[in-house]
Amino acid sequence: MADTQNGRVAVYLDFDNIVMSWYDRVHGRNAYSRDRQKIAESPADAEIAEKLARATVDVGAIIDYAASFGTLVLTRAYADWSSPVNAEYRSQLVARAVDLVQLFPAAAYAKNGADIRLAVDAVEDMFRLPDLTHVVIVAGDSDYVPLAQRCKRLGRHVVGVGVAGSTAKSLAAACDEFDAYDALPGVVQPQADEAASTGSAPSRARSRRRSSDPTAELLERALRLGHDKDDSQWQHASAVKSLLRRMDPAFSEKSLGHKSFSDFVKAYPKVAEVDESTNIVRIRLAPDKA
Repeated sequence: MADTQNGRVAVYLDFDNIVMSWYDRVHGRNAYSRDRQKIAESPADAEIAEKLARATVDVGAIIDYAASFGTLVLTRAYADWSSPVNAEYRSQLVARAVDLVQLFPAAAYAKNGADIRLAVDAVEDMFRLPDLTHVVIVAGDSDYVPLAQRCKRLGRHVVGVGVAGSTAKSLAAACDEFDAYDALPGVVQPQADEAASTGSAPSRARSRRRSSDPTAELLERALRLGHDKDDSQWQHASAVKSLLRRMDPAFSEKSLGHKSFSDFVKAYPKVAEVDESTNIVRIRLAPDKA
């Protein structure tokens, strides 16, 4: 198993790929292609704006997942950030210290633009930063297979993230491990268009997320990520706290009014349980969450 305590992680997001793939996942196969012109010309149109909102990518879920492998040394997202669709994400990405790499399309849809730039940067980083242990590629194109293979030959642990149904099997096979974006902790699963148009199960799901405590969500996400790593029900409190700090460097239990990390976790009994019966404090998801 790769070292997730001392890992040093580089993250590369083909942002257009993820946005388009998730749009198709939510609205149906080839939905983005059908709506591309409207999205480019009239993103404020009521129907298009509603569809884009329902297909919003959870940037935090991706970054937090990558942080579960170790310290994020660099994180880059590649897209045409002047596009209204991508511009909506700029503040979120900048807030998570993501470098926005601007792509200026030479052709109508800049085919392979992100692929080539991302791959060149990643290989250069492998030689420039020899202490990198993990490379996280957020994309779904088979064009990234040679990159994944090269990173593995250079001794890096390669992790892939892509939208279910839109990821090439060859890319998943080329990675050391691959996870669907859909399955990342915190990602709300897409519902049928009919449900949304009638009043909306997706809207209710998003409303529940907005109204819930973001700190509780962060704790739950950390516990789920830790569980996914080693399939252990109980996790050491120190490991959970370390992961929380990687996910949110500003996290501090004392700033939240708690004397210790254990006290912080105990404040969320609906999310987690604490075992202090031994010298090693352990934490697990509450039964209703597990």
